[in-house]
Amino acid sequence: MLTFIGLGLYDERSITVEGREALADADRAAAEFYTSHLVGATVDELSAHHDIDIEVRDRAGVEQDPADLLDAAEDEHVAFLTAGDTMISTTHVDLRLRAIERGIDTRVVHGVTAQTAASGLTGLQNYRFGKAVTLPFPYAHGADGVPGSVVDSIEANRERGLHTLVYLDIKAERDEYMTADVAAEMLAEGWQDGLGVAVARAGSPESTVAADRLSALADRAFGDPLHLLVVPGDLHHVESDALATLGGAPEDVLRENEL
Repeated sequence: MLTFIGLGLYDERSITVEGREALADADRAAAEFYTSHLVGATVDELSAHHDIDIEVRDRAGVEQDPADLLDAAEDEHVAFLTAGDTMISTTHVDLRLRAIERGIDTRVVHGVTAQTAASGLTGLQNYRFGKAVTLPFPYAHGADGVPGSVVDSIEANRERGLHTLVYLDIKAERDEYMTADVAAEMLAEGWQDGLGVAVARAGSPESTVAADRLSALADRAFGDPLHLLVVPGDLHHVESDALATLGGAPEDVLRENEL
């Protein structure tokens, strides 16, 4: 059996009770942290807390050469772990389909994801988010500034009045995480200097939300990772009140996005 388990957003305690029980039942555990990362716990701390050795696999070991995991899952219960929700953003549908093709039973145990946490922390309504985007480091896509595809997606969402969740680039192998101030500066210069919402350390006891013009966010420091950014579309009055109360958004900036 192969069970995909989302670990949640922050540390070894962020997993659901169902996920903890599934992991306790596993004979073997593997994880990937190249798409996201638990900044509140090391792999050793995860292993100790859940009393199981956790093998960390790189992208090639998951996407190109997972044969040993699938072989083991034919006879044992294998847990495959990711930060957040195992099938949101850190999606591994291909691995699940390979297992099913081999006649291996599979199960998905969901975890809290940044997508829903961003809505909950900011007060922006979840059903009013459009397509999400990832903002890469400039060196990662071989050009300066904001990729055209990111701008196009934000513009398409705004034309429909929808918010855009902007995931910020992670290079786990280099221990490098894009911060919200850097992302805000890139968007202010490469797109437009409108309203943005920075969210830092969602799921931790020290989460932070700040709403302001992108250029203003670019001048602030938001502390330890992980960070993300939201570019709001049209704001319902309750959303506007939430950004003012929860994120300290200036009234004049909010008015530019209000319905």
